Amino acid sequence: MDLFLMGVFDEMQKKTHESINSRLTLVMKSGKYTLGYKTVLKSLRSSKGKLIIIANNCPPLRKSEIEYYAMLCKVGVHHYNG
Repeated sequence: MDLFLMGVFDEMQKKTHESINSRLTLVMKSGKYTLGYKTVLKSLRSSKGKLIIIANNCPPLRKSEIEYYAMLCKVGVHHYNG
């Protein structure tokens, strides 16, 4: 029983990962995105962002600072594992 549930969970995780990847490609094609620490902070300060995607290899101090600014601006944060 546990093995079956693990398989279902892995499938669900794979689908959400594929969904995020497909949405990322759509955003990249639209051209409405910014990359980089400084530009993200600038967009957060001016309340222009809607969602922040933080990579796994982001340093902890920067990650916490971005999360703090996002919380103040009420912007969603997603931690990307891919």
